[in-house]
Amino acid sequence: MAFFNTEMTLLILGVILLATVLAGTLSSRFGFPALVGFIGLGILAGVEGPGGFYFENFELTQGIGIACLLFILFSGGMDTDWRDVRRMAAPALLLATIGVLVSAGIVALSAIFILGFGPLQGALLGAVIASTDAAAVFAVLRSSGLDLHGDVPALIETESGSNDPMAIFLVGAALFLIESPTASPLQLAPDFAIQMVMGAIVGVGVGFGMPEILKRGGYQQGGLAFVISIAAALIAFGLAEVLAGNGFLASYVAGIVAGNRTYAAKATVSGFQDGMAWLSQVVMFFTLGLLVTPSNLGPVIVPGLSITFILMFVARPLSVFICLAPFRQFDWRSKLFVSWAGLRGAVPIVLATFPMVAGVPGAFAIFNVVFFVVLLSSVIQGPTIKWAADRLGVRS
Repeated sequence: MAFFNTEMTLLILGVILLATVLAGTLSSRFGFPALVGFIGLGILAGVEGPGGFYFENFELTQGIGIACLLFILFSGGMDTDWRDVRRMAAPALLLATIGVLVSAGIVALSAIFILGFGPLQGALLGAVIASTDAAAVFAVLRSSGLDLHGDVPALIETESGSNDPMAIFLVGAALFLIESPTASPLQLAPDFAIQMVMGAIVGVGVGFGMPEILKRGGYQQGGLAFVISIAAALIAFGLAEVLAGNGFLASYVAGIVAGNRTYAAKATVSGFQDGMAWLSQVVMFFTLGLLVTPSNLGPVIVPGLSITFILMFVARPLSVFICLAPFRQFDWRSKLFVSWAGLRGAVPIVLATFPMVAGVPGAFAIFNVVFFVVLLSSVIQGPTIKWAADRLGVRS
């Protein structure tokens, strides 16, 4: 009987993976990001869908989300040209730090007035939802075939891959202040510096180390080279976190450094990591969809709509225009497009599990609002990326 159960479990997992991919492909054909299809199938398989599967393990979901995100960032880094990163370092860094902070602040104020949250709860919601999502941005831009002029695509991708650490730090800071109301936010400044510096150092080290191991070990094609690339992504994240660094930054930096070095197995490893990133998206979004109970979203529709439109039409544009003001190569049309291309995706939903796991008051409302905002952002912004590029004249 145990063997039969194992067979059935593997069969069901295979069918779910295939069905999720097909759902994502179908949503893409209708102009929606693939993540909509992935999440949609998860909802259908969940407790209120035909699948009827009850799943409410936020801690497991958080672990799955973290594991998937590190591979998405590692793969995104491997596909990023170092020349783009070097050229776009200053504006992308401003968007990834000050931009996230501005967006988080505006959303926090909105949550206080619209949702009746306290200041720290509002700050937590703002931090959770402030960063753009690397998986969503990479998928939409690279699958849409958009040929954008100038530095616009490089800026969007570099920003989306590097702004998660700031959002994660802000979420951690908000949780810390909720648990220790008498603490000063200034106490967290050294922690932020250590996280960024250590994450970058570990990322550079792992990024240089992986190609060296592949070259010196003679792993030229496939096989063990794939295993080593998986190990590199895991070590970059894990080692950075153990050393008080930011693991997500380390994963992204490691991918950039490794992807811009020359070694025999580079093409096959890059292709394999691209497959790992897509598998991660499928697993992560399906799991997140499984976690959602649609009937719980009803009470947050009106406030969720309000937060979404404030984020899309006030917080994000304002943060982009402020951060890109010193950079004259970006005119107002480019800034508007960069603003519109700041899709939300899995990162905010995964971050929304942190308050749930920590048992923060109001965490359930935060999770539902975040899920609603992400879904609405994907449905509105994803299909209109090409239209926005045409109307703003940023296509080559």
